[in-house]
Amino acid sequence: MRLHQLTVTAFGPFAGTERVDFDRLASAGLFLLRGATGAGKSSVLDAVCFALYGEVPGARKGNPLRSDHADSLRLTEVRLEVTLGGRRLEITRSPEQLRPKRRGTGMTVEKPQTLLREWCAELPDGGSGWQAVSKSHQEAGEELRRLIGMSRDQFCQVVLLPQGDFARFLRADAGDRAALLRQLFDTGRFEQVERWLGEQRRGHEAKVQAGRLKLRDLANRAHEVAGPAAEPADGWVPEEDGPAGRHADGLLAWAAILRGGAAEQLAVAHQALAGADTAQQAAQHRQERAGELADRQRRHRAAVLEAARLADASAGLAEDRQRLAAAQAALGVEPLLRLRDGATLAHRDAERAELAARAAAGPEAAADADGLAAAERLLREQLGRLAAAGADERRHDALGREQEQLGRERGRAEELAEEAQEWLTGFDARLKTLQDEQTEARAAEAQVERLDTRRAELAARLDAAARRDGLRGRITQAEAGLLALRGRALDAREHGQELRERRLAGMAAELAGQLSDGEPCRVCGSAVHPAPARPSGAQVRAEDEERAGAVQLRAEQAVAAAESALTALRVDEASAAGAAGTQDAAELRAAFDTVEQDRQEALRAADGLGRTTRQLARLTADQADQQAQLRRAGQDAAALAAKVQTLAAERAELGLRLAAARGDAPSVAARAAALGALAEALAAAAGAARARAETAARLAEAERELRQAAQAAGFTDPEAARAALLPGPELAVLKARLDGLRAARDTAEARLAEPELVAAAACPAVDLPLVQAELQAATARLRTAAAEERTARERCEALARIGGELTGLATRLAPDLDRYERISRLAGLASGTSGENVLRMRLESYVLAARLEQVAAAASARLVRMSGGRYTLVHSDGRASGNRRSGLALRVVDAWTGSERDTATLSGGESFFASLALALGLADVVTDEAGGMPLDTLFIDEGFGSLDEQTLEEVMDVLDGLRERDRAVGIVSHVPHLRSRIPAQLLVRKTRHGSTLRLADQENT
Repeated sequence: MRLHQLTVTAFGPFAGTERVDFDRLASAGLFLLRGATGAGKSSVLDAVCFALYGEVPGARKGNPLRSDHADSLRLTEVRLEVTLGGRRLEITRSPEQLRPKRRGTGMTVEKPQTLLREWCAELPDGGSGWQAVSKSHQEAGEELRRLIGMSRDQFCQVVLLPQGDFARFLRADAGDRAALLRQLFDTGRFEQVERWLGEQRRGHEAKVQAGRLKLRDLANRAHEVAGPAAEPADGWVPEEDGPAGRHADGLLAWAAILRGGAAEQLAVAHQALAGADTAQQAAQHRQERAGELADRQRRHRAAVLEAARLADASAGLAEDRQRLAAAQAALGVEPLLRLRDGATLAHRDAERAELAARAAAGPEAAADADGLAAAERLLREQLGRLAAAGADERRHDALGREQEQLGRERGRAEELAEEAQEWLTGFDARLKTLQDEQTEARAAEAQVERLDTRRAELAARLDAAARRDGLRGRITQAEAGLLALRGRALDAREHGQELRERRLAGMAAELAGQLSDGEPCRVCGSAVHPAPARPSGAQVRAEDEERAGAVQLRAEQAVAAAESALTALRVDEASAAGAAGTQDAAELRAAFDTVEQDRQEALRAADGLGRTTRQLARLTADQADQQAQLRRAGQDAAALAAKVQTLAAERAELGLRLAAARGDAPSVAARAAALGALAEALAAAAGAARARAETAARLAEAERELRQAAQAAGFTDPEAARAALLPGPELAVLKARLDGLRAARDTAEARLAEPELVAAAACPAVDLPLVQAELQAATARLRTAAAEERTARERCEALARIGGELTGLATRLAPDLDRYERISRLAGLASGTSGENVLRMRLESYVLAARLEQVAAAASARLVRMSGGRYTLVHSDGRASGNRRSGLALRVVDAWTGSERDTATLSGGESFFASLALALGLADVVTDEAGGMPLDTLFIDEGFGSLDEQTLEEVMDVLDGLRERDRAVGIVSHVPHLRSRIPAQLLVRKTRHGSTLRLADQENT
């Protein structure tokens, strides 16, 4: 993966559009991201992560993506050109954000968007350029994750190396270290294996326990079914934690004994049931015969009593029979009575309606029906002639309303014209004022830029002056120290020379001290030594001369080191003096404060530029609107005046015609309404007269037919027939009562003549309670015998069924126990709780420990170089104390002492380069795990300030090694030494209007 171009708009602290050319930065292999705290260095990395994954790193996930400094019309967007898997892609993303509505006022939500394009060297048209790949968030995300080969968490740990996280990882316990490794390596499948084994163990354990419980339940059920007198199963039922098959054979034998006893009980119950059934059937036959005789005797007595009652009731029914005959004859006259009554009521209603209609029509309603109809026709003809005049009247009123409306509109148009003319009169003065303010603000803005440059220059000179003054003091101290060292070196040289001369002078005594009798002299070769030289009291030996030489050498080395340090200080002081100039720090501070004060005043003056520009644009737009309003208002007023005159002429002509049509009525509509009401009244009077004549004829016809029907039915007049009528329910009750009495009397006489009732009446009375008591006793004995037989049969069946279940369960439970023991052992090993797992290490922890061992090996290769060969990281799988899990410990080996110690004992600087080595090692292992995807661009966050100069050089040598195979490494740091060490730099500057991005060479130009 290699980054090429990054463009951010309104993102994080960047208010405008900022571009980063990673190709230029990465050309040197190593580049530096620097800027003030809070300027937005980390936001550059956030933008890269957002473009690739649609999210920022987890630690800053809650931060808003949109810049608070950006204009509301500028939408937030990130565009990244990157090479992934040999394909050059362009990713454009914008988050969900608020923007001004395109119509009306207020804000609306802009949905997130993603666009993925690929550079194609050969397009269908023969050229080259960008070709769209996807506009879908999901499709683009899946394609990018496939090409990168890492999740967002892995990317943030491998490409954007966060030093703080790895310093914590270096000192973390096993649990925290496992959490990070679990995020970076896909070990979820091993955790699933652990969980699956645990579930299998619990499932098999439940199954075995259920089998044991079922054996106990079956034994208890068998004993319960056999009854309390049966032999108990004590000693044969298995314990919950004991082997289930140990007592199976005894349980089966005990169940067979219970079944034999139950079979004997069933045979005895069969014999008792047969005897009880025979006795009950005999008692049933006796009860049936006694019941039939008693029923016949009861029915004969009831028939005698019923016949006597009916004879008494038939004596007083003669009058009811006469009433029934008269009511049935009057039924034929009843319809004609109702018809005559209805015709009478209709004739009375018609007479009243005629009187009311003539009164409503007035004096003109005195004629008969034909005369009234003729008067109505004349009025209808007059109404037809008034219809045309009514249309003219409505048009006359409408013209009056329209004339008034046009007058009001004309007045409004004239008012708008006056307002526009008044606004345009003061336009030039307002325009001149705003233009003057804009010119002043632009001048102030230019002054701010000049003062910014001057301020940055003075700040750099002020820093250089402070550094220069400090270095001069150190130079003075170094010169004094060098002078002392030179004196000590000279003394050592003189002392060594003196010892050398004294040793030469006493060399004869030294040689004489090496002579032995009989051995030749190394100078003259003689074996006789008559007068050897004697050493003096201050004899100098070779060891003395060697010690003096060593002291002299150390003194001269100290002088050389002091001279080198003094030279470096003088070079730094000269560089700082050249940067600071001839002025001292106080003068530079005063000049800086003056420039800062002028800059603040210019900033306040320049703040109004945006507001003044917007006001000018708004004023120009308002001028065009007012001029257009003035033109429209004048044209509208002229057109409305002409239309008013036309309407007035038309309305006057219509007024003359209406005056002739309405006569003495207030209006044509009022005259037409009066004539219409009179015509309606005459029509109603004519209809009422005709209706009254029709009802009189129908009444006379109904009277004639009613008299004829009453005489034919045997009545003297119609009123006699009306008096004989009975209501329908009363007539039906009377007829039913007479018919029912006659039928009941016939039935009673027939029943008294039945032979079987006559024979039963001659027999003695039956004692039914005695017969029923005998039957109930026999039935109770039969029911008891049947229940005992059914209980014995069910006991046999239940014991046989339980015996079969016991046999099957004992056979099935043995393999379940074997499977349970195997799965329980595997689950204990995988979860680290088994005694066979001596390290108490879970399966997932074992896999993570292997990954951590790879990481430690990869990290040690760089840590050895960073620490000058002193430190090495090793993985430890030693058993942890207490209940903690093992296998994820890290130790550091100190080559100086040969001991192995905890990583928490490292100092601050040592922890930094150890955690950096760990981060780089983890990046290598995760890259291999992800399929070996080459990472051509890496970023390393802050942390270099804790290193001394020598260690920093060693760390930089390691980072230089990362540039091999055309890899680019970006460092985010504030360390001043890195600015001179790394020429390729991306500068992040923050201002009150938002941050900006510039390359170092662009900043200098």
